[in-house]
Amino acid sequence: MRNVVLVTGSSRGIGRATILEFASKGYDVVINYHQHEQEAYTLQEEVETKYGVNALVVQADVGKEEEVQKLVQKTIDTFGKIDVLVNNAGIAIDKPLEERQVKDWVDTLNTNLLGEYLVAKYVGKEMMKQKKGSIINISSTNGMNTFFPSSIDYDASKAGVISLTHNLALAYAPYIRVNSVAPGWVDTDMNKDLPETIIAYESEKIYLKRFAQPEEIAHVIFFLASDDASYINGEVIKVDGGY
Repeated sequence: MRNVVLVTGSSRGIGRATILEFASKGYDVVINYHQHEQEAYTLQEEVETKYGVNALVVQADVGKEEEVQKLVQKTIDTFGKIDVLVNNAGIAIDKPLEERQVKDWVDTLNTNLLGEYLVAKYVGKEMMKQKKGSIINISSTNGMNTFFPSSIDYDASKAGVISLTHNLALAYAPYIRVNSVAPGWVDTDMNKDLPETIIAYESEKIYLKRFAQPEEIAHVIFFLASDDASYINGEVIKVDGGY
């Protein structure tokens, strides 16, 4: 029986690259999307055709508990287990500090922080029955040591993910390993509308002088889920090319 990975927010960007990474290693995959239905089903066809694995597509807003319950239950009904969870779904609403609204905060925290908690809660219940599993939460260097006042709620949510990771690692010990990956700048749709001047300016701050490709983040995620990382738990791995 193949291992099974559930990746939230996996129709595009880091999530999509992560699905491809795990599928290439023989995992059955669960592709979760909120709005980008066509991209999700295109990815499903790609991994099933290219790698011969099974791919399940499930629409769910991770910030809504009832939808998370349905996402996890449909995964269990289809595959019978979940070996790896990658909590990747996230949003960013950039605007000047003084223009931010309470709704911006609520939407961002619901998806980026509450969403990661809810999925980990329901997947964790299944993993505890198995007495085995790995959860990788996607944070950001914005939650550690890279600060942008125009992203103040995003930064707060990603700092919260780090705290969430530490607490879940303790709560689920010794059966489930819980770690976090904190990417820096990544060449994804989230950053596609950045002005070229900002991209150039930020790239100059990076030792490697470029943004990461999503696949480079996915490699680290897979490593943390694998047996090669069997003694890594409660850690945050920064992947920013040197910044």
